[in-house]
Order: sequence, then structure tokens, then C-alpha cells
Amino acid sequence: MAVAASTVNGFSLTPVSKADENYHRPTDLKAFDDTKAGVKGLVDAGITEIPRIFYSPPENFNSDDVSSETQIHIPVIDLEHIDKSTVDRVREASEKLGFFQLINHGIPVDVLEEMKDAVRRFHEQETESRKQYYTRDLTMPLIYNSNFDLYSAATTNWRDTFGYISAPKLHNPASLPEICRDILVDYSKRVMEVGKLLFELLSEALGLNPNYLNDIDCNEGLALVCHYYPQCPQPNLAIGTSEHTDNDFITVLLQDHIGGLQIRYENKWVDVPPVAGALVVNIGDLMQLITNDKFKSVKHRVLANKEGPRVSVAGVFSTLSFPTSKLYGPIKELLSEDNPAIYRETTVRDFSIQFRSVGLGTSTLQHFKLSEADT
Repeated sequence: MAVAASTVNGFSLTPVSKADENYHRPTDLKAFDDTKAGVKGLVDAGITEIPRIFYSPPENFNSDDVSSETQIHIPVIDLEHIDKSTVDRVREASEKLGFFQLINHGIPVDVLEEMKDAVRRFHEQETESRKQYYTRDLTMPLIYNSNFDLYSAATTNWRDTFGYISAPKLHNPASLPEICRDILVDYSKRVMEVGKLLFELLSEALGLNPNYLNDIDCNEGLALVCHYYPQCPQPNLAIGTSEHTDNDFITVLLQDHIGGLQIRYENKWVDVPPVAGALVVNIGDLMQLITNDKFKSVKHRVLANKEGPRVSVAGVFSTLSFPTSKLYGPIKELLSEDNPAIYRETTVRDFSIQFRSVGLGTSTLQHFKLSEADT
């Protein structure tokens, strides 16, 4: 059904011609943000064409850019019986693709399903109920908004998000919305356990003591970032999540059955297909930094889709912007005369602030590379 009204809460729903000189992106971004209803609010209003702020660059839709090679598979690693071959597979995936999937990871399927259901419940509740949590204040117990980098990124993504930081500073669970409170607390504890195991496997894959990465507190911080991608009336013009790398140590992702996640491999986009009951793991920029490029933080994106909503839950292992004096640089045990440090030391806070200041699609790692004069 076409939209009768041209605005929703002051935000224009009328698509603007690319040639229209009156288009002023900052004004439209502010108007969209002020609705506090997100992309879901636009869909609820019945739009049939997307507003101009969501137009994605044409190069995002180049079909020649998508791999049709069937031999490229994202490894599925079974944790039921962990042995040397498990570590070898983790190492190979981390060095080559930066992505792998886990099965038999210890989180029951019914917990995974309840977590996905909770994301849908939150985003599909009455708009007025959602609005009370809409904020860009990173100190709040639950942070709900559309596009954390709305005002800094070149492209506005077709998705809404709420986030819950469960470590290192735990908010009182009573301050969380009842509609998703219990599962957020439960699921975050379970993801933390998966993370600890992954850091052990990654430590061994680096030839280090299994406790190494946990001992240097790679598992100290965890945030659950819960994405909601409403169905898009013009998925050929929008992007769900722009091409980017993650600014953490690792991400443990729960995705639903719809798909749309792709990684950049040999300059082609490759699908990361949903596997029932699996968790997707990817190497983040901080892990690439401390491993001195041994493990790869790979570019990835999420396509917009006419099917939907798509939901996903990213377990982000990082202390983000929390104050810290702890410095992270390339692990000294991995360095040698032939393999000198590529990056300078940084705090996780400074790394995170740099990432947030420029938004998705820019290289935070590049900012921390040593120059020839430093080496």
C-alpha cells in the first residue's frame, strides 16, 4: 500500500531525485533520528520507496563482484571433540578467511531461538514502547538506535539495533526492558563461556600457552549487539550493513535463517550461509593487531532483502570505550627480526573511539600502523 502522508514525525518519506539540488543530507539524517522510530518506523508507515538517505553507492550492487565459485566454503568447526585437528582448522580459517562457523558449542538450540525471538519482540513492540530506549548515550544499560554512525558514515544502513554491555561493567538487570531481560542476561553468560574457549583455541593456534589471550584480558569485555533488518522495498538501492571490519578481538555471531551476510575474499563477495544451530566467528581488528597480521580481520557486509525481518546477535569481545590504561600491541612472542611489529600500541578505548569517529567502512587498523620512520 502506498503512503498517503509525505512525512512521519517530520521526516520526509518522499524519495528525492539524485539530481535534486535541494537535498540536504544532514537535515534529513537529523529528521530521521528525531523520529526515534528507526527503519522499522518507516516500514510500519507503509513506504514503497526508500528515502534518499538510504541510497547506497552503485558499486555495492556490481554482480561481477560476487563470487560464484562453489569451492569457497566457510569452515564449519565441530567442538564436540576438541583435539589438534580442531586447533589446526581454527588456525587455517583465522589466517585465510578470518571467518568460521561453530557447531556443538554448548549453547542449546532453544536458547538460540529465544535470543532471536527476543530481538524480534523488542523491535516489533509498539513504537512508543521502543522510543523510550532510543539513545546515543553509551552509558545507558540498553542502547537502542538506528545506525550508531548515523552522522559520520557515508551510507545509512537499512537496520535498527539495540546493544547491551554485559562486561566489564554489569548494569542492574532490572534496568533492562522486561521484554528481553532474562534472555539477554542468560545468553551473554553463555557467549562469554564460548569466548573463553575460543581464546584458548586461538592461543594454541598461535603456538602460545592456551591461557595466553584470556590472561591478557581479551575476554574482559562483552557487548551483545542485536540487529534488526526490516524487509526493504528496494533492496537494490540500500545496504543492510556497509562493508567493514569489526573493531574488536573476536565476534561471535548468531544469525537467523534469512542470510545476507557476505565476506570479501580475493576481491569477491562470498556468502556466509546460515547453518542451523551454528555460531559464526570472525577475527576482529584488535586480534589482527596483536597477532601482527597473522590472523586476518576480513571485510564483510549484510545485504538488504525484500524478505524479512532478518535478525542477528553479535557477541562483541571488547571493552569498547570503557576507560583503561592497558596497552595492546603485537604479541612479543610472535615477533622476530624477520617479523617486526607492524602496529603501535593502543588502548582498546582509543581504538574504539577512532572507529566510532569515522564509522563503518574505514580502516581503524590503518590508523595504528607504524610508519617506516617508526620501525
